[in-house]
Amino acid sequence: MEKILKKLNDFNELVMFKHSIFSLPFIFIAMVVAANGWFGFKLMLLGILAALTARNFAMGFNRYMDRDIDALNPRTINRPNVDGRISANQMLIFTLANAVGFIIIAYFVNDLALYLSIPILLVIGSYSYFKRFSYLAHIILGISLGLAPIAGVVTVLEYIPLWSVFLSIGVMFWVAGFDLLYSLQDIEVDKKLNLHSIPSRFGAKKTMLISKVFHTLTVFFWLLFVINSNSSAFAYFAVIVSALMLSYEHYLVNKDFTKIDKAFFTVNGYLGIVFFILIVLDNIFF
Repeated sequence: MEKILKKLNDFNELVMFKHSIFSLPFIFIAMVVAANGWFGFKLMLLGILAALTARNFAMGFNRYMDRDIDALNPRTINRPNVDGRISANQMLIFTLANAVGFIIIAYFVNDLALYLSIPILLVIGSYSYFKRFSYLAHIILGISLGLAPIAGVVTVLEYIPLWSVFLSIGVMFWVAGFDLLYSLQDIEVDKKLNLHSIPSRFGAKKTMLISKVFHTLTVFFWLLFVINSNSSAFAYFAVIVSALMLSYEHYLVNKDFTKIDKAFFTVNGYLGIVFFILIVLDNIFF
């Protein structure tokens, strides 16, 4: 039993389950708005399972592809995919199992979810390649998480309304923006390994400016989401709070690069939760 628990902990470290906090709130935001409230326990369970299997696939594949790069980066050298705790074959089995699981779950959701399941897997898996030839990898990561609200609304409605597209584009710029800040830690390593990233190509100052532009666009598209979904006061307040939290994130990074982890994990994690709670309140009271 001890060995099993240790292996589970290694896989938890491999894919960082706690980072699901970035995508799960926006899946459920889309589901709440699509259903005008509660969407049922069945869809809640399917939504959670779909989100976790899709993310496990993406992270497992990324760790498998990046094991050579991670071995040369001091920040990632102790990851399970590098230090031997999880073998390459184990990562492949884990990745394939989650891909199959995601497709099976999509089958039980509805026809459109099933049709979109493989294209979604291809998109979220492509991030691992982009950093090797294009600095637009940050955008690809943003698109990958930006698919979360689309998946949520398809689960409930089996079609994609305009408001969910605005919500997804906002998530895309949000994720790309904070990934730029997180990538500031690896500027020198990226240059040394000939990896493509906006920080290694344009430098820290321009990267922070681009991140600010992305997060401005985030607020703009989330405002369009609120307007087009006919939401009310709490939803508008969610956009305002998000703008304030993103501003605080940039304040932390501008003040001290050692605050990047706090900006990345804490601020962005709470942002999604607060946004979700306010959308739920909006559907309760309006």
